Amino acid sequence: MKILNRYILKSFLVPFLATFFIILFVLVMQVLWLQFDKIAGKGIGVGHIIQFLGYIAQMQIPLALPIAILLSSIMALGSLAENYEFAAVKSAGISLQRFIRPLVILMVLLSGLNFLFLNYAFPRAAFKFKNMLSDLKKTEPALALIPGTFNDEIPGYSIKFDEKYGKDDNLLKNVLIYTDLDQNQPNVKIITAETGEITTEKGSKYMTLILKNGHRYEELPEKRPDYKNGAALPGTKTTFKEALINIDIEDMSNVDSKDYKQDREMLSLKQLNYYSDSLKVPFDDYIASKAKIFLVRAGIKSKDKDTTDFSKINKNILENFDDKGKGQLLNNAVELSKNTLDDIDGFNSVLKNKRKFLNVYDTEYHRRLAFSFACLVLFFIGAPLGSIIRKGGFGFPMIMAILIFVIYFFISTLGRNMAWASTVTASLGGWMATIILLPFGIFLMIRATKEKGIFNLDTFLNPITKFFKNLFNSKDKKVIK
Repeated sequence: MKILNRYILKSFLVPFLATFFIILFVLVMQVLWLQFDKIAGKGIGVGHIIQFLGYIAQMQIPLALPIAILLSSIMALGSLAENYEFAAVKSAGISLQRFIRPLVILMVLLSGLNFLFLNYAFPRAAFKFKNMLSDLKKTEPALALIPGTFNDEIPGYSIKFDEKYGKDDNLLKNVLIYTDLDQNQPNVKIITAETGEITTEKGSKYMTLILKNGHRYEELPEKRPDYKNGAALPGTKTTFKEALINIDIEDMSNVDSKDYKQDREMLSLKQLNYYSDSLKVPFDDYIASKAKIFLVRAGIKSKDKDTTDFSKINKNILENFDDKGKGQLLNNAVELSKNTLDDIDGFNSVLKNKRKFLNVYDTEYHRRLAFSFACLVLFFIGAPLGSIIRKGGFGFPMIMAILIFVIYFFISTLGRNMAWASTVTASLGGWMATIILLPFGIFLMIRATKEKGIFNLDTFLNPITKFFKNLFNSKDKKVIK
């Protein structure tokens, strides 16, 4: 049995190691391609690029591992079945469960390894990765600016422009800048320009913005502005052909772990649980305070039983008032209902945002656990599937593996989004893909043990064939009569 155990492990590990590194390489290149414009031609050393790739690889290992397990299990068991080695093992009285037992133990170890990566290596790598991107933004501030939206990453400034062009993407078109936003009176200094150019010397803590053909507006607030008469605040307007603005970007690179406490990817399971608990207390307090406000508006000041004697009061409330009182009562009721409905609409929007913010941490906590367990689940799908289809190699198993993992990833993303929207619980959303695919794996294992296909076509075709035979036989009988 030891020889058989070594053989099945070798048959699995050879394609597993090959597929794992290939898949990891593809995933790393995919992320690198998205970030390529931020590092290419920026004077970054080879050592920093290797470090950058190392962080990306650590972030992609938890994703590459289950894909490699699924693909290699289909390839290994499919190759054994295709070469009739699996049939020879069965003829010796060894069942499928006993045959793959060493692989099951290996899958448990790989699931534990994936958990360690998700809990320790992945958060640290995500933090380092974002830290390096932040340093790159300081070296090339133009990278931090996105066209078509207000960019607030630079303290005290809000910069918007329509287009970014040029060889280094440092030329701007139709620039709008709000300055001194960190002062007591924001939005009083505005600069517009037709074009702009970003220049930064290496190692400098300032970003120089050269603006051309623009205007500068500045409001000069009075000590006692006359708002009642609609008087406009005094201001100044200047026109310039070229203006230079030196912006302090030193704070853009001051990255601290405290700044990332709301980023779920950079937290371990213990930290996710901690922040989830810390957010639940103010969330519950917010709901309790709103409930109290609704009761007060409804005229319910106390939860104690009302001891007022209502025996002399007409049950029809309006009959206790004269015509004038009825009108006032109805108007007050309508106004109170409108105010309450408006408050409820506003409360509903805020409640959803607060609940979603809390759900993000809870869902991520369960997704980490479920994704670790996915290594075992996908193996129990891939191993029996390989023995059923009896096809080794890299072609057909690759198609099957991609199809199954896309389904898994789609269900996992769907569960996450539903959990964020409070449609399902955070635990169900995090484990949804595993809950759905695990019975499918058990079904495949049963079919493979009984040496049956995924499904029997005769089971579906026989009733249809029988129906048409009976139909045509009945027509022939009618014609004969």
